[in-house]
Amino acid sequence: MNIPLYIIDAFAEQAYSGNPAAVCLLEHPVDEGYMQKTAAEMNLSETAFLWPEEDGYRLRWFTPKVEVKLCGHGTLASAHVLWESGLLAPDMEA
Repeated sequence: MNIPLYIIDAFAEQAYSGNPAAVCLLEHPVDEGYMQKTAAEMNLSETAFLWPEEDGYRLRWFTPKVEVKLCGHGTLASAHVLWESGLLAPDMEA
């Protein structure tokens, strides 16, 4: 499986500062076990997984050990990936 993966430094203006999060841009939902193993491999505080759903995107966050209900910097990093990849305009709602 070939899935785009990004490491984004949220709350930062330059690389290697701020709060890093991994972002996996999926075409469709994947198995929770895969998401958990990927997050463990990334070994960052959070890894975000997002995929298109209805008129927006579904977003889930995993630490190296568990899924979490919400992650601010993972959400911000995901929005950055969507905007920079041209999948979502910054002025659109997801």
